Amino acid sequence: MDTEQGQGGGVRSVRRALDILSLLTEDQPTVPLKDMVDVTGLPKTTVVRLVQTLEQYGLLWGTPAGYTAGPGLWRWAHLAHTSWELPPDTQKLLRELVDRRGETANLMIRRDIHRICVAQQESPQPLRHVVRVGDELPLWAGASSKVLLMGTTEGLLKRVAVDSPHGAAHVEQLHLWVEEATTRGFAVSHGERDVGLTAVAVPIRTPSGVVVAALSLSGPSARIPESVTEDFAGDLLQTAERIASQGFQHPLGPRT
Repeated sequence: MDTEQGQGGGVRSVRRALDILSLLTEDQPTVPLKDMVDVTGLPKTTVVRLVQTLEQYGLLWGTPAGYTAGPGLWRWAHLAHTSWELPPDTQKLLRELVDRRGETANLMIRRDIHRICVAQQESPQPLRHVVRVGDELPLWAGASSKVLLMGTTEGLLKRVAVDSPHGAAHVEQLHLWVEEATTRGFAVSHGERDVGLTAVAVPIRTPSGVVVAALSLSGPSARIPESVTEDFAGDLLQTAERIASQGFQHPLGPRT
């Protein structure tokens, strides 16, 4: 086996191991070996070998019902928690924003052609929009996406468009959305990805003006008509400025 083949096999094994770990969710914290084989489509011998390796590193834990998250993940979880948790003052600002508006507040960053939720304060209302912290969403639609694409390159916009259900031609719509968000200073979406959902988002910027995150409010469209979006945007902009002035300490930065 040559070096390139060896490297390719190593990357493939890592991806397969991550595919297995990704089967663990809040709704399914324990996954039987049979389900791992069925879902991944890998040979049982391959799955067993990967599971044994993950167990050795403490990333999986065998139980009579199947495999669950292992104690070794605590170290990584603690590291992520330390690196990404918002400072108390910033969390307070998000809570106050939700208290004033009654809708869910999200803080998102861009990672290549996706956006990731790094913080959230849920709406107190029974019917609400919830994205879990750590969830990775597409950039081809949504108020936060429009904000996060402000100031990005043509190449990135084209890749986002190709990733969308609309294909490469979607780049023209992305241009229009980004131009509008840049002009208005905020972005609005109405059911672009989730029917019946409205969101309003604004940028959080570095002192030099680079967009590093998007702060948004989202909820059922019936509760956020077009007539209140500018009012929401004004509140969001003030909150974003206060967050930025606190010295937004996160491993954030634009990715091309």
